[in-house]
Amino acid sequence: MLEIQVKAAATIFDAEHGTQTGRYFAILIPQDDDLSSGICEMLDHRTNGALRRAAAITKFKGERDQSCTLIAPCPDIAQIVLVGYGEEANLTPNRVENAAALAASLCRKAESVSMAYVGRAETFAAHAAYGATLGQYRFSRYKHDAELAASLRKLDLFVEDIDATTKQWARLQSIALGVFRTRDLVNEPGNVLHPPEFAKRIETLRDIGVSVTILTASTLQELGFGALLGVAQGSDKEAHVAIMHYAHSDNQNDAPIALIGKGVTFDSGGISIKPANGMEEMKTDMGGAAAVVGTIEALARRHARANVVGVVGLVENMLSGNAQRPGDIVTSYAGKTIEVLNTDAEGRLVLADVLAYTRNVYRPQLMIDLATLTGAIVISLGHEYAGVFSNNETLKTRLVSAGETSGDALWPMPMGPAYDREIDSPIADMKNIGSRAGGSITAAQFLARFVGDTPWAHLDIAGVAARNDAAPTCPKGASGFGVRLLDQLIYLYESGENLI
Repeated sequence: MLEIQVKAAATIFDAEHGTQTGRYFAILIPQDDDLSSGICEMLDHRTNGALRRAAAITKFKGERDQSCTLIAPCPDIAQIVLVGYGEEANLTPNRVENAAALAASLCRKAESVSMAYVGRAETFAAHAAYGATLGQYRFSRYKHDAELAASLRKLDLFVEDIDATTKQWARLQSIALGVFRTRDLVNEPGNVLHPPEFAKRIETLRDIGVSVTILTASTLQELGFGALLGVAQGSDKEAHVAIMHYAHSDNQNDAPIALIGKGVTFDSGGISIKPANGMEEMKTDMGGAAAVVGTIEALARRHARANVVGVVGLVENMLSGNAQRPGDIVTSYAGKTIEVLNTDAEGRLVLADVLAYTRNVYRPQLMIDLATLTGAIVISLGHEYAGVFSNNETLKTRLVSAGETSGDALWPMPMGPAYDREIDSPIADMKNIGSRAGGSITAAQFLARFVGDTPWAHLDIAGVAARNDAAPTCPKGASGFGVRLLDQLIYLYESGENLI
């Protein structure tokens, strides 16, 4: 993670900030600024007018995500990068995060960068550090080429209000660590991150004050997790359920907010096997569980004033002589029977037991599950939004709002009796798939049968848990989707917002 230091704006040209190769500067600029004041005026003077000449030649106007780079404009400056953040009216933290991430990426050869601001962007200086930090993430555990690792190590923020920026950064740094934990888990290959190993990694949260309980397969059998264990029975790797409980001392007696995650560490599809093309991406089918783990870490690190329980079902969906067959009927933890028509619709079976268990044992004030559940949601929404389904309109509205603020965008999806009838079975209480039409909706209806009257929301993150291309704050690969969203929702709760 980037080392962030917050320093007084007046000291930006002090000798102590110099390096042998010269200084690297990244300046965030609003649209239509003429570069004639503040830090830009000083840099233009030091470079004998090179800054404004470069901006004129490249037609740099400070438009959103527009950039201008000067290389070695004078002996003591190695590089100056100007990045626009667009119009100052209605400036958002996300715009500053993206601009700073772009600036950091353009300075990747530097070990240290000095960042300053023109206009209102300084109000969100901590978010600039946040965006740059998220954008510099790399998963290089299995790479031996040093060039592939980010070289930027340090970012100095030069601001007027050091105390306010430092306080904001402390919270955002905790969230970034949670996002990184999630990205690391999702990026791991399935031969490394199987259910027992996933459980071991969750146990490390005890080091930051989280209570962790691991339910093994034998315990799950005793409890009646028939739906979850049916998915796992084709694998040599034992199923687990991991329970993470974080409670601030002031909120221990509150009914908890429950976060539930699908943790299929590899999904072959089982007997209903997936096509070979793209199957390697199924190592990411535990993105919901990873997001829950990352969120719990973020909350614990920033000492959130909330009582939160995270429960994740960890299984591997594989083929063997003992694998679940299409047509099998299993009995869930809730006692409801399920006709399994397609073994590749396994995530909802895992979540059915975990949702019912969480509701029964923890009596939460609300439940939110995250799952890479259906390909249908990708057809509906592409890779820009996750779908949100809910039995509580207030909770759905709060989640959509939290998504707009955090950058983890959600789109509200419908539910209703007509969709629910699609999963009725003639020989069991329900079947695990409906017709192809509305597949993400019928999957949500299936889950709804296990939550009772508890306020609940289901986030289908199949299209957003991993990226096939890079974005300013996220390289190609795992996105960490869900951590920023859920942290923002709980931040609203801490601020007194009614979530249900």
